[in-house]
Amino acid sequence: MNRWIIALFCFCLCCTSCVKDDYVYQVNNEVITPPNAVKTKLKTNEQYIAILYTNLFQKPMSVNNLIAASNVIQSIGDKEFAHDQIVGNFMNSPEVLLPSDEEMREDLVGFIELCYNRFYTRHPSALEMQHFLDYIEGNADVTPEMVYYSFATSDEYLYY
Repeated sequence: MNRWIIALFCFCLCCTSCVKDDYVYQVNNEVITPPNAVKTKLKTNEQYIAILYTNLFQKPMSVNNLIAASNVIQSIGDKEFAHDQIVGNFMNSPEVLLPSDEEMREDLVGFIELCYNRFYTRHPSALEMQHFLDYIEGNADVTPEMVYYSFATSDEYLYY
């Protein structure tokens, strides 16, 4: 009799102890795109120069200088080379407003956010932020001028 009671108890225990719960999670379908995916319109030469000048000097460019710089881009067949020359020329000006190396390194997060907001008009993603933090912290010879130059000559900067 004890065997039957023990067997019945074990059977009841096995049947009632393991109950599968079905969980249903309400997940919204989201389309995830890179932050620059909405930038599809290529800047004209004049837009590129005027925006670049404003980003580097924090003041608008004169119309005469804008026309002269636009003519430089039109006269050179390779637009990347022309942009590179214009950015280099602007960066060599003593009037360009750059933070010092010490200011950049004191607040790297603020500096990187400033660059993304100034040049790309958006906030950096967590991956982009970490990449720049690691790169600048790992390379003592990186200057604010180099960072500004890389933003100004990037493919994303050509679009709005």
